[in-house]
Amino acid sequence: MQGKNTTNTLLAESFKELVLTHPIEKITIKEITGRAGVIRPTFYNHFQDKYELLEWIIHTDLLEPIRPLIENKMVNEALLLLFMNMEKEREFYMKAARLEGQNSFELIARGCVKEILLEIMETNATDKIPKFSWLTHERIAEYYAQSMCSVVIVWIKSGMSISPKELVEIYDYMMEHSMAEVLFG
Repeated sequence: MQGKNTTNTLLAESFKELVLTHPIEKITIKEITGRAGVIRPTFYNHFQDKYELLEWIIHTDLLEPIRPLIENKMVNEALLLLFMNMEKEREFYMKAARLEGQNSFELIARGCVKEILLEIMETNATDKIPKFSWLTHERIAEYYAQSMCSVVIVWIKSGMSISPKELVEIYDYMMEHSMAEVLFG
């Protein structure tokens, strides 16, 4: 398993470096493997395509480090760490956020966030009957993944012009107040 993670990391670092100088859509597997110093079939032993590699980067670099914080009900601290980690690799995420279409950065990130939220909710599920049966774990995870990714994409596309700490405060404000409160004071 150690060898697989080492190769994944090597491919991810190569991909990140290429993203800084090339649009993701134009990056080839051959360029990724060439820069990583591995042969092309090695890539396909680890990832289906560059979009799956991007998904792995989001999971490994952004979501796995925050999982223990979320599991310990430290959601604001988790968000702060997430945003700080994105800011550390600002150029990469600013370029990645430009990726549009069926493999857009936003869709990939949203799927990753939804997956981790769903895993945490199902791990912590109780036998308590929910207030609204329509409000399934799946729908709750989708809602929060969508809202968080929307805020993050706008933040990235605006040049990460506010600090991660301020972004956490803004996101927290939006989540704690009803639409009526936000719209009408």
